Amino acid sequence: MKNFRLLYAVAILLLINVSACHSIKTDDSKLFKIRPLKDTIGFAQYSWQMDSLMSRISRSGWKKSDEQTFRMAICPHDDYTYVGKLYPELLQHIKAPNLILIGVAHKAAQLGIEDSLVFDSYNFWKGPWKNVPVSPIREELFGLLAGKFAIVNDTMQKVEHSVESLIPFLQYFNRNISIVSILVPAMSPDRMNDCGKALADAIRKVAKKHKWEWGTDFAIVATTDAVHYGNEDWGGIDRAYFGCDEKGNAKARLHESIIIDSCFKGLVIPGKIRLFNKYTLNPDNFHEYKWTWCGRYCVPVALYTGYYLNDSKSIFGELSGYSTSITSTHIPVDDLMMGRTAIATDCHWVGYAALGYR
Repeated sequence: MKNFRLLYAVAILLLINVSACHSIKTDDSKLFKIRPLKDTIGFAQYSWQMDSLMSRISRSGWKKSDEQTFRMAICPHDDYTYVGKLYPELLQHIKAPNLILIGVAHKAAQLGIEDSLVFDSYNFWKGPWKNVPVSPIREELFGLLAGKFAIVNDTMQKVEHSVESLIPFLQYFNRNISIVSILVPAMSPDRMNDCGKALADAIRKVAKKHKWEWGTDFAIVATTDAVHYGNEDWGGIDRAYFGCDEKGNAKARLHESIIIDSCFKGLVIPGKIRLFNKYTLNPDNFHEYKWTWCGRYCVPVALYTGYYLNDSKSIFGELSGYSTSITSTHIPVDDLMMGRTAIATDCHWVGYAALGYR
């Protein structure tokens, strides 16, 4: 009987301990809510993958990282094998540890989201070397924008791949980054201006509170791929605006260079941003493409943010590089547990523009 009572008491103690452990685990999971990876094929997820990738990229012709610091950048987000050196060549010049990442909201229409900046509520994002903490300024920024300009939607953030593409390269150059992820769904040109100005005002207030300097303590990185071109494997959509033979593709690349030169290079002013709207958006329906840059909403918001954050004084943009998925030197990745998420042919290719702002 004594043995039975002893066993019963031990069982009760075990149950109490198990219950307590489960309670702690539940609390911890709330405190350490980690945003999972969306794309584990096109992007690196392990530190050894990044080390191998970087060893395969030639750095000849690069500006040394200590020669230049960018306060803002526009970076592609396609498969690493295709974009290649543009990622690190640009992002090495982002020196600030606190990063506001402004990305595309590819699935926003499916989720019925538009007109608002989309924040998340994760505590960390997966990174190759360690999980990347979300900056505590996220709550401060959101508090200044909530309702009129911003919402929280973890579903949107979880299914979006654009922002996560930047993290491995940013963490390669600085293991101690923290981030704020903001996605931009469809919105009118006027709304882009309003959201950019509101975000700039919020950043200015938060930066002043923390005594942060733009470029030194915090930076802004927007991400977009340039034209999505061709008539093959685009879901039945014909995007071969000039044809997809050699002559047509050359015309498309020339059109790309005109957009970049007239909208992004040199002094950033509202007129150039509105010109980008005219190049990329259907004038009768801003939900529809005119020229297929997926960042047709997030890039203007980022540029307006930079413009207003600089007290309406122009910041200066320079092209770090331009390539496409059929003209770039592909990085070998098949032996690194990586690959391609789409084909690259004369009738299916993507453009990549990398720009830095100071």
